[in-house]
Amino acid sequence: MTIKLYRHPLSGHAHRVELMLSLLGLRAELINVDLANGAHKQPGFLAMNGFGQVPVIDDNGIVLADSSAILVYLARAYDKTGTWLPDDAVGAANVQRWLAVAAGQIASGPARARLITVFGAPFDAADTIKRSHDLLQVMDKELATRDSLAGNHATIADIAGYAYIAHAPEGNVSLEAYANVRAWLARIEALKGFVPMQRTAIGLQAA
Repeated sequence: MTIKLYRHPLSGHAHRVELMLSLLGLRAELINVDLANGAHKQPGFLAMNGFGQVPVIDDNGIVLADSSAILVYLARAYDKTGTWLPDDAVGAANVQRWLAVAAGQIASGPARARLITVFGAPFDAADTIKRSHDLLQVMDKELATRDSLAGNHATIADIAGYAYIAHAPEGNVSLEAYANVRAWLARIEALKGFVPMQRTAIGLQAA
C-alpha cells in the first residue's frame, strides 16, 4: 500500500508530511507539483485542495490537505502506540498548542523570512526576522527544560516545527544564539527514518 504525497521539494509544509511518512515507515509516492507554472491552480489539483496548496495526500482514496491535518491523520491511522499524538487530554493539548504555533508564529516568522529570500515574496524582511527571533527566544527557553516541544519525546508537534526552524538561516535568521533549539533539531535529525528537506544556498546558507 502506497500513499501518494503531492508536494514541492522546497515546501516545509510538504516536508512535514514526507518526514512523518518516513518516520512511520510508510511507503510513499512523492509527486512534485509544478508551482512555478501554476499546476496547483489547475482543476485537477483544486479538486483535491480548493485552496490550491501543497501538501495533499491520497491514502488509497482518502484525500486530505493541510499539513497539520495530515499529521493528525497519519498519527491516528498508523501509530497505534499513541506516541506521535498522545491520547491524554494534557498531552493532546500540548501538541495542539505547537500545531497552532506552526500555523502562527513559525509561519509568520522563519517560514516567511525564507519566502522572502528563496521565492522573492514581498514581505518586510526586518520585521519578519524580528518575529523569528521573538519566537526562537521562547522556543529556546522552553526547550531548556524538556527534550521536545510538547513533552519529553517527539510528537507531531516537533515534526510540524522542524523544517522551517532548521532552514531559518536561508531566510537570514541565525540560530547561533539558540543552543537548546539547535540541540532539539539534532535530536529530530537522529530519529530513525529521518529524511532532510532540500536546502537552498541563500541567505546565511549562501557561504
